[in-house]
Amino acid sequence: MRESLRKLKEVVYPNIEESHWLSNLESTHWLEHIKLILAGALRIADKVESGKTSVVIHCSDGWDRTAQLTSLAMLMLDGHYRTVRGFQVLIEKEWLTFGHRFQMRIGHGDKNHSDADRSPVFLQFIDCVWQLTRQFPAAFEFNEFFLITILDHLYSCLFGTFLCNRAAKEDRFLWSYINSHLEEFLNPLYVNYSHHVLYPVVSMRHLELWVGYYIRWNPRMRLQEPIHHCYKELLLKRAELKKKVEELQRELISRSASSSSERAASPTRSVTPVQTFV
Repeated sequence: MRESLRKLKEVVYPNIEESHWLSNLESTHWLEHIKLILAGALRIADKVESGKTSVVIHCSDGWDRTAQLTSLAMLMLDGHYRTVRGFQVLIEKEWLTFGHRFQMRIGHGDKNHSDADRSPVFLQFIDCVWQLTRQFPAAFEFNEFFLITILDHLYSCLFGTFLCNRAAKEDRFLWSYINSHLEEFLNPLYVNYSHHVLYPVVSMRHLELWVGYYIRWNPRMRLQEPIHHCYKELLLKRAELKKKVEELQRELISRSASSSSERAASPTRSVTPVQTFV
């Protein structure tokens, strides 16, 4: 895992070799690792949903691959974990409470930390979540910026959430920060698929490099504006036009009622029928 991430960093920064981009990316084997994790989680979700059976999940230590697989399987099975607060609960439950060793895997605050203990386990998990959001863009309440923010603060040390091997509850201020700026992290395409199980395609043909995260600081890359930003602007414009239509409808109804009242108040003229004689 460490070597794969190191190669990926060399491919995407500081120079991107356009002529060998695909072959260089393939040589990192990063997407192959992502595929294997997603395939394992999909198998678990299918056993639970289709096979109606329990699944025991355990890697060598119980706090690396286990957390990846259980978290992703829960995301596929339960729409609650695809909401902003549900995803926070998922990380709390499967990563923090069960004791994923963030300090060991990231090496915060220790200049002599052994590289042999470092591993991008949590990064891979978030990358897998992003892959799911690409295949099911309306199934997640949160957007890409939400995932990037979590990863940024995995390394920023601004919050105590990911500093230790087992963070105390009072150190988890990252969620308070996110919840106080919730509008920035919402997906305007979201539809509440609470009872829908997600079955992603885990073929390499359907997996992508997360350009918005891995290449965002490359000075030679001009990233496209995420589609949800444009969609958000369109939703605001639609809301304005809808409000204007409602105002015009109320005005029309008011004028119609006023006109009817005037006709009812005006005296009626009697008309004498004209008789014709043959």
